[in-house]
Formats: sequence, structure tokens, C-alpha cells
Amino acid sequence: MTPSRAEIVSTVTAILARELGMSADALTPDLDLRAVEGADSVKVLVMISRIERTYDIEIEDEDVFALSSINDVVRIVLAALETAV
Repeated sequence: MTPSRAEIVSTVTAILARELGMSADALTPDLDLRAVEGADSVKVLVMISRIERTYDIEIEDEDVFALSSINDVVRIVLAALETAV
């Protein structure tokens, strides 16, 4: 069963918060992640890798570096889940 959008938002937010050392409450779905202190390319790749393992999907490299918000990440995860079915 494909998780709901709300479930994906919650999971992605938790992963990002853990990797960035922030409270999940500080991350809103439309926050520009590029402006978050400490969100460098290495951390982004770690976060994406964890999301890929969580959902057993693969996110294309060009998509990874185009992501700027949790909403963007959720959109890509949903698209990957739909094509994986």
C-alpha cells in the first residue's frame, strides 16, 4: 500500500530534522531547505539516501539537486512510488 502524502511529509520531515540536527517543528513543508544552515550537499545526499532506503525507491541525481523544499521531496517520492508499482 502506498503511504499517504501526509505520511510521507511526516517521514521526510523527521529524516531531514534528524540529519540537520533540528526540531521537526522548525521544518515546514514549504521552507527553502537551501537556506537552512548546515544543509550542505553531503547532508542532502545522506538525507536522500535515507529517504530512498525508507521507501525502496531511487531518485534521479538531476532531481536531487533541483529539490528546494519538503514539498519538492514529497512530490518526487510520490512520483517514484507511482512508477515503482
